[in-house]
Amino acid sequence: MGTRPLLNQRLHGLGTTIFAEMSALAAATGSINLGQGFPDTDGPRGIAEAAARAVLDGRGNQYPPGPGIPELRQAVAEHQQRFRGLAYDPDTEVLVTAGATEAIAAALLALLEPGDEVIALEPFYDSYAACIAMAGAVRVPLTLRAPDFRPDLDRLRALVTPRTRLLLLNSPHNPTGLVLDAEELAAIAALAVERDLLVVTDEVYEHLVFSGAHHPIAALPGMRERTVSISSAGKTFSFTGWKVGWVTAAAPLVAAVRTAKQYLTYVSAGPFQYAVAEALRLPDDYYNGFRADLLRKRDLLAAGLTAAGFRVFNPEGTYFITTDITPLGEEDGIGFCRTLPERCGVVAIPNAVFYDDPDAGRPLVRFTFCKRVEVLEEAVSRLSRL
Repeated sequence: MGTRPLLNQRLHGLGTTIFAEMSALAAATGSINLGQGFPDTDGPRGIAEAAARAVLDGRGNQYPPGPGIPELRQAVAEHQQRFRGLAYDPDTEVLVTAGATEAIAAALLALLEPGDEVIALEPFYDSYAACIAMAGAVRVPLTLRAPDFRPDLDRLRALVTPRTRLLLLNSPHNPTGLVLDAEELAAIAALAVERDLLVVTDEVYEHLVFSGAHHPIAALPGMRERTVSISSAGKTFSFTGWKVGWVTAAAPLVAAVRTAKQYLTYVSAGPFQYAVAEALRLPDDYYNGFRADLLRKRDLLAAGLTAAGFRVFNPEGTYFITTDITPLGEEDGIGFCRTLPERCGVVAIPNAVFYDDPDAGRPLVRFTFCKRVEVLEEAVSRLSRL
């Protein structure tokens, strides 16, 4: 094999994700895992039963249609109309994917050429960096800074060059909890139209907004034909293992993304697609109750972290809280997270892994609150030992 490295140079440094490392550490030490963002209870039983019925009735056990089953594509289109006022043709403007992760990968692989620049909100979810790299493109970070993590729109404009192809947005934003407001989105949209940029927007936490409201950028003037909107069932219905996501966009964009997507998984999660179609039609009471439950948990954990000595940046959305460990006399978030399980039996994620410049997020640590109340209470008790 010679001396050439086995790993494609575009993926150099990406290795095992921090989530795998920290989840393994939680299992090895018996710690409470407030690192990786998955609930410790399942979603609505009726939706789980719908998946079981689909399996037993033989619906989706063989390859479903490449773009997704018609029932789910129709339900996604209805959801976009119901909650966002956006009309999409379920036959040509909706694409079902293996979770939002595949949707992001397919969109970036389809829409980028080597050398294209992608401006992304930093800190960014780790799959963004990997997918941009696999496309041979160049990521350009727009850094969100504590304490409010608002985007510097003048800086954004300055970052756009003739090589800029795409803006990669995430609102509500993981890990900071930022929710882009209407004025910020209007400015971003105007810039995208002015400079003829594509926009890929990750909206998986769209139903978990605690302050303000979620505004889809695709609804703004000139944006429908240049925006790929991505969401998924995992975060909204607490079935993260089902990996059912979707893309909504104008037909030419969906056709481009579908071209890449068909060579990734081709299809996935057949029976679960039928269940998610039912889930998307749940009444408003479900969505409101889901948000209210997570808000109570956010406040419980935020109060406990504050009492333990962390500086807490209360999130406007998502189910993550970013904290600053410097009031605890700490500076290195990665080292802090690696020793935290032994110190008090809790696992968290260091934000530095979400930055191109690790020093920018060095003292920041992320906790998730999508756990049972008794688990959060025990975590708070353990963290008080700090």
